[in-house]
Amino acid sequence: MGGGRRKRLFDQAELQTLLLALIAETPRHGYDLIREIENLSGGDYAPSPGVVYPALTYMEESGLIAPAADAGSRKSYEATEEGHAQAQADADKAEALKARLSALAEAREKVDPAPVRRAMHALKIAMFDRLSKDGANREVILQIADALDEATRKIERIEG
Repeated sequence: MGGGRRKRLFDQAELQTLLLALIAETPRHGYDLIREIENLSGGDYAPSPGVVYPALTYMEESGLIAPAADAGSRKSYEATEEGHAQAQADADKAEALKARLSALAEAREKVDPAPVRRAMHALKIAMFDRLSKDGANREVILQIADALDEATRKIERIEG
């Protein structure tokens, strides 16, 4: 991703709907919520603490969530009775928001160049390993160059 700021994926109301749905599933603290949203998006999106924590404060003040009874060092939240009712009422909205995150994950998976980076790294190692062995003469260098040129031609012919 580039270094510029990206547009928010959710408006404040949508973020609160998603956060409440996740908290209604199981008590969580802010960091857990950020990581869960990131996981749902396949690592492509994580809301900033600057939007999550104010949303949690608002939801707590609204009576939708409350600090969990067994909270350890981090402030964990659980849904109140009112919060569970709201999460149930907004279940379809929450599923649509999760689907939006899943779509990001699927799109990322389709264009993730990790397999290409792995193959290029393996090629570089094999090439330098072969060139560093005894017998790496002009003929070997020309054979390696020919193999690389052939791979280039094959890549250029790939349609997609």
